[in-house]
Order: sequence, then structure tokens, then C-alpha cells
Amino acid sequence: MEAPSAAGWGADPQLQRFIEVETQKQRFQQLVHQMTELCWEKCMDKPGPKLDSRAETCFVNCVERFIDTSQFILNRLEQTQKSKSAFSESLSD
Repeated sequence: MEAPSAAGWGADPQLQRFIEVETQKQRFQQLVHQMTELCWEKCMDKPGPKLDSRAETCFVNCVERFIDTSQFILNRLEQTQKSKSAFSESLSD
């Protein structure tokens, strides 16, 4: 039995979509893990049976800043990519 060629993988849009969705899920899970680890280290002094108001506020702020920062970075990367594409297109004209 032969392994599928790269062209064979590219020919099935349903498989490509499945791979894209799974890749997005994986990225999201990695972000959640990073955020959880970062915020836990920052906000949790001593684990107890109940979350105190200081820790709760810290977690909320940490998560919001993490999301804001991630969104800012993604937007910045997107802008950089667009400007590189525009520059490349202007060179080919």
C-alpha cells in the first residue's frame, strides 16, 4: 500500500478543512494552557478551599490582559504580513 502523495492530500477539501479545524483547536488549547499557567503563577499565593476576592480579581485581570495581548500580537502579525505582501506585489509590478 502506497502512502498518499502531497497532491492527494491537497485534493480533498473536506480533509483540509478537518485539519484546519483540528489545528485551530490545538492552538486554542495551547493558549488556554499558557494562560492558565501564567495566571496561576501570578495570582495564586496559597491554594485553599475558596478563592478570595484578591485572587479572583487578579485572575480576571490576568485573563483579560492575556487575551488583549494575544489579540494585539495577532493583529500586528497580520498587519506585518499584509505590508510584506503589498511590498512584494509592488516589486513585481
